[in-house]
Amino acid sequence: MGSHKLIWRFNSSIPIVNIQNSFSPPQATNYSTIPKKMSLSLSKRSPVLLFDVMDTIVRDPFYHDVTSFFGMSMKELLECKHPTAWIQFEKGLINEKELGRIFFKDERIIDLEGLKSCMRRGYSYIEGVEGLLVDLKKNGYEMHTATNYPIWYEIIEEKLKLSNYMSWTFCSCVMGKRKPDLDFYRDILKQLDVEPSCCVFIDDRMGNVEAAVDAGFVGIQFKDVDLLRKDLARVGVVIETS
Repeated sequence: MGSHKLIWRFNSSIPIVNIQNSFSPPQATNYSTIPKKMSLSLSKRSPVLLFDVMDTIVRDPFYHDVTSFFGMSMKELLECKHPTAWIQFEKGLINEKELGRIFFKDERIIDLEGLKSCMRRGYSYIEGVEGLLVDLKKNGYEMHTATNYPIWYEIIEEKLKLSNYMSWTFCSCVMGKRKPDLDFYRDILKQLDVEPSCCVFIDDRMGNVEAAVDAGFVGIQFKDVDLLRKDLARVGVVIETS
């Protein structure tokens, strides 16, 4: 006998369940990143998908390229850099000129334009993620960024055109708040005017996911795109491909 596939749709106040015959053998799936109690509330509005950006959608050059730019190990870089300068930059409290001045604790001069060029070269879509975003867009899902990042998100947009798939709606440098602060998540709900249980929050950092769950969101920790597709299906985000 063929197995059955359940497809849940969220474009109606009444759930529509399509049962399709499938003759492929059932696949074992690891849903360890999603507690079983998590599920989307059915509503007239489709689930809203909120994506972290760095190391969830886009490769983060800080952990791959910046050490080489400065000629340091990661340990040396973390010991020498100012402990809060980047956080202040992410929250929009300082501009890039001030970041360049205080990037290191000893305020040594840095090549700010060179650093920006290094970051620009390093930005790329994580393997398989752009294809997922294409499929989600084709299926009509509402998607927004929910990211801790400075004004340099504009460089990412210029290079990768992420706005083809989602809006840069929630960015720490504009909000003045960072994950995992509870107010970050509250502001999302206030602006979208949606119940938290209708929001799926995706982030590579478990602390940010746990904070989202505490705020009532459905949370998924990103590990790779194949697991993310399975995890999205697990919480009811169906991706139909033609």
